[in-house]
This record gives sequence, structure tokens and C-alpha cells, in this order.
Amino acid sequence: MDAAGNVYPEWKEALDNEYNHLLSRLTREVNVADFGAIGDGRTDSTAAFKKAIGTGRVKVRVPEGIFITKGILLPSWTCIVGAGKGKTIIKLHRDAPKGTRLVTNTNHWRGNHHLFVQGMTLDWNVERLGHVPKTATWGNHSSCLTYANVTYGWVRDVEAINPGLHCFDISSTLYNYAGDGYRAKGGSSYIWLDNLNGYGFGDDGITTHHSEKVFISNSHMCDPSGRAHKKGFSNSNGIEIDDGSRDVMLVNNSTARCFGGVECKAHENSSAAANVQIIGHLSVNDNRSFNFRHIGHHKNTDNKSKTAYNLMATNLASIAPIYSDLYADSTPRGLVVSAYENVVINHFTLVGDPDYEYKGNPVIAIQYRARKVILNHISLCDFKKAGAGIKVYGGANQADSVRIENVVSKNSSSKAVEIGQGIQDVLVTNVKEYTDLAIKQ
Repeated sequence: MDAAGNVYPEWKEALDNEYNHLLSRLTREVNVADFGAIGDGRTDSTAAFKKAIGTGRVKVRVPEGIFITKGILLPSWTCIVGAGKGKTIIKLHRDAPKGTRLVTNTNHWRGNHHLFVQGMTLDWNVERLGHVPKTATWGNHSSCLTYANVTYGWVRDVEAINPGLHCFDISSTLYNYAGDGYRAKGGSSYIWLDNLNGYGFGDDGITTHHSEKVFISNSHMCDPSGRAHKKGFSNSNGIEIDDGSRDVMLVNNSTARCFGGVECKAHENSSAAANVQIIGHLSVNDNRSFNFRHIGHHKNTDNKSKTAYNLMATNLASIAPIYSDLYADSTPRGLVVSAYENVVINHFTLVGDPDYEYKGNPVIAIQYRARKVILNHISLCDFKKAGAGIKVYGGANQADSVRIENVVSKNSSSKAVEIGQGIQDVLVTNVKEYTDLAIKQ
């Protein structure tokens, strides 16, 4: 934390030094219009961007206008700067294949470094595809901006709209599904995403895969289309820290009307996201505001996760989680923890709608072999038609080693905390329940 109270990861100082290094290595500053780019929303400016960027060591200015391109490739030592969101719009050409990335680095295999993108709207132009069953192809294709195998990267003040897959993907060369315990080669590292927003995404707004030392701040993702998935089965999250990611910090972000607000997870055949810190997040009308899970490692008949460890969060807010057409059978939750160990949540406020039909489901679920979970300073209100405020599930797939402290429940269900059968190690202290008529302790 700096003197002004801003929170940063400890490695940001090294990234700041590399930003100065980037500026020192630039040899040209050009305007893409001088190379023939025309921001009329009709002319193909792909060649103009290619000429302006050249082999790098350049700062490319992009003026106001709508610039049509079939994709922009960034070599190392490149800055591309627009006039601002909604002013500089880079839009994908109507003939671009479905798998096109609108902006990405030049070499996903050898890798790139020192890339800076700022001040523009990226429009993936999903409308060009018509009414297709799915809007994405495979892997890390079909996104607005993809950094794959990038070291030292910045994306600031950028809006991304209607991508087939992701708005922003911080990725490895290829996604890796070799099994739990393995991470892909060619991950990205030392990446800062700041003041981003996006909507209409087919899968996730901001996502990370097999990358580390990623800082995501002051960003808002909302209203996914979910069209990268089968209708009614869209795991479309505002911010997703996915397979093989580690050492990721999220600070002062928000999400709305997604399946998950923030999801830390992995697929069964990949390593779980680990060492993730969330400091300040507002989730509004997301189906599951905060969802932490390692798919395929939940039941006592499954292999125990080797990698699902170490999630920390503070100053969270879940406002009115709701049912969603994105994932039709998913019940609303403020928080779900499944299969993860070493999870600490401090200062979490959850506000429901007293008239909304939560069908007796819990607001917070600690379940499916979650272990070593601490919930401290939890405040719930207006979940009148929900079940328990916090439910720790017992049974064959029970959670265990759970500590719950300093819970306040107002105008909600009759039980603030419910502990399932067979749980051996649980501590619950200082729970207060405020009803319309009385206070229960």
C-alpha cells in the first residue's frame, strides 16, 4: 500500500521500472493516419496499422474515428495509444474469420515483451457472424485482446465489446489440459490491466490462463452474451482467474449480470488458479458473485486437487444475486467455495431483495471438500426467501476445518449459520441475527 492508500502487488515496482525501460527504447512516434488509415468505419486500414507499427520500438497514435481492420499484431517494444474509449474505435472487418483476435502479440511461440495499449474501444463486430450456434472457435482465439506468452504488458483505459470469446485474455501460447499439477509453457507474466470495461462477451470479460504476476484494477465487466457456449450452459464470468494462473491480484473491480462475478477455478484436467488476492469487488445481479472451485475434484470419489490453494479476499460486496438465463439451472449465491484449501474472506457484505424468490437456497455455500476456510466479518441482509445465510455442507463430500466469526444477519432467513452433519472441525463465534421483531444471539 502506498501513502495514498492504493494497494499494489509487491512486484509492481519491477513492472514500473520496465515501463520506463519501454519508453527509453522507443525510437519513433507516428500517427496511423499518416500511413493511410481512415477512420470512416468503412475503409480497411489493416495495411496502414502494419506499416505504422513496423518492427516495433514505436509509439503509434490512433486518432478519433472508427478504424476497420482484419487484426493488429504487436511486436515487442510497441505502444499503441488512442484518443479514448468511444473516440478511437478499432473494429474487426466483416470478412475476418471467427477465430480472429482483434489485437494480439506477433509471436505466441517465441513470446513478446514490453507491449502497451491505451485509450480505445475494441469492437470484435460479432454481428458479422449472423446467427451462428457458437461465436468462438478454440483455445485463446476469438477475443478482443489477447496477450499470449507476453512479459511486461500494460492495457489501460480500453473498452472491449461483443467478442466471440473474451474481452481480455492474459494467456499462455496454448491452453494446457495435461492434468492437475501441470502448467502450460509460454505463460504471460508482469501484466497490468487497469480501467478496462467490457460487455457482450461470449465467454468471460477478463480471464487469465497459465500466467502469473497479473494485476487487474479499476475495471468493470457486465452483460455477457454467453454465445461461446450452448444456450443455458454459459459459464460466462465477469473476471475469471482460470487454469494454471497464480500470483494474481484484483483491486477495486466490479461486475454485473454475469454468471460469475469473480471465478477462481480450473477444469478437471488442469491446475487450479492459486495465490489469488481480491481487494475490493462489487458484484451486482451476478448469479454467483464469487465462485471458487476446481471442477472434477469435488466428490469423495474424485482425486483430491493438487493445486487448489490460497485465495484471499477482503472488502467484497454481493448485491442481489439472481437466477440467470446464462446458466439456467444454477441457483443464486453470494459465495461458493468448492475443493479449495486455505481460503480467507474478510469483510463481506451481502444485500438481497426481500421480495426475490431464492427458493430456500443458502446465500453462502462452503461445500465439496473445501478445507481451511475462514469467514470473518460477514454481513447479510434482506434474504428473506433464502435458506441459511452461511451453509457448511456435511455428508459424504463435506467441507471441514471451517472458522466463521463476526456474522450479522438482518431481515433474512431464520438461520444465519447452518452446519451440516459429520463435520469434525468447525468454529462459529459471535453471530447476531436481527429480525423484524428481535435480535437473536
